[in-house]
Amino acid sequence: MNYFNRPDKPHEECGIVGVYNPKKNVAKDLFFGLFSLQHRGQESAGIATSSGFGISLEANMGLVSQVFNEENISKLQGGIGIGHTRYSTMGGSKKNNAQPLVTSGLRGEIAIGHNGNVINASELREELAIEFGSTFERSSDTEVILEMFANAPGKNWFEISSYVMRRLKGAYSLVVMNDNELIAIRDPLGIRPLCLGKLEDGWVVASESSALDNLGAEFIREIENGETLVINSDGIKSKIWNGSSKNHKMCVFEHIYFARPDSILNGELAYETRFRLGSQLFKEHPVEADIVVGIPDSSTPHAAGLAAESKIPYSDAIIRNRYVGRTFINPDQNSRDTNVANKFNPMKEIIQGKRLIVVDDSIVRSTTIKKVIAMLRKAGAKEIHVRVASPPIKSTCHFGVDMATLSQLIAANKTIDEIRDLIQADSLAYLSVEGLEKATKSKKSEYCKGCFTGKYPIPVQLEMDKLTLEKEIKI
Repeated sequence: MNYFNRPDKPHEECGIVGVYNPKKNVAKDLFFGLFSLQHRGQESAGIATSSGFGISLEANMGLVSQVFNEENISKLQGGIGIGHTRYSTMGGSKKNNAQPLVTSGLRGEIAIGHNGNVINASELREELAIEFGSTFERSSDTEVILEMFANAPGKNWFEISSYVMRRLKGAYSLVVMNDNELIAIRDPLGIRPLCLGKLEDGWVVASESSALDNLGAEFIREIENGETLVINSDGIKSKIWNGSSKNHKMCVFEHIYFARPDSILNGELAYETRFRLGSQLFKEHPVEADIVVGIPDSSTPHAAGLAAESKIPYSDAIIRNRYVGRTFINPDQNSRDTNVANKFNPMKEIIQGKRLIVVDDSIVRSTTIKKVIAMLRKAGAKEIHVRVASPPIKSTCHFGVDMATLSQLIAANKTIDEIRDLIQADSLAYLSVEGLEKATKSKKSEYCKGCFTGKYPIPVQLEMDKLTLEKEIKI
């Protein structure tokens, strides 16, 4: 994928899942867990398992359903395993960066899957080469984390995890395994989600609760900031690092867009939060219209909430072709524009002569919304009022989300009136940061809202290149 031809949405990061169930082979559970998390990453997928005599690994480029089949799943034996589906946020999109990653160190062979972004990975790589004699073959920050867990001092996983947490800066939810244990870790800020579920004869951890539902697991709880879980034959044990943040800093875009609407985040069903975002949006920016239209599928809950608050009928006036690939895979902007037209089809019979409120969950560059508005105009819309269920994105993300560069963020470079004129809407309004906090039932000190405010949970440089480590080792 061309790095400068990325999506007109902040892009999902990665999805992780781990299963401990000694009474069965867990590879198929891992497959179906990853299948539920496919929305979090579409570049590569992998599964690692163990039956107590070494770790077996299958990882490759492609969707979960493209990487795995009955033949290679059957070779992944054992009752302990982890899985990963990737969208690259640090390191290039290539096979040797596909996860899980496996290595050997002081505590034998271990495997790891990572969702997030470690912002001091470059410095740590130099330090680990000196301290542990580590050599690096890949260009992702995950390899740095793996080397730390393989070689860090500590008598048990809790001591090792505390050592790692003291040194890592950034976002990381992790699944780690060896021959007989499954370990789950969430960073001290709690930026990326991770939850725990109970199977009939075992345990499962995953990025989102929707994966637990798909496996028939009982949702137990979300893993806390700075928490380490160790699952083995003695049961499940937990410890929270004493340097963890009291208030979670989970990425608020998990609520707005990333997570599946049927997942639980911070104790709330994502659908219900998105519904409130739409409701709050209309309270802040009311307008007269005949129908409310959401840009499918990610904006549907927000549009439903706005429609309920406004008492204006909701309509599925835009149909999405779910078999068209994502718009960012094309090599040039002209192809992307054509693909937007292929992806959405407005129903003229519903739209013609009507005043529309068009709801979008977010706007990054304005590529998609501009083309959608042009389609709606062609279909005969009388008026088009765009309402965005999040504040203007004015800063880039440093914690595991891939989005446009600062120069490409439309709201960082134009006023709202200028964006309205560019996309040719009759009106344009965004949800306020205060409205976002109200809809997510959060304090000002909770959630990372850096892409809206420019204020991050920890200091960051203005922009980071996800290919930094790739350049360093010249892969």
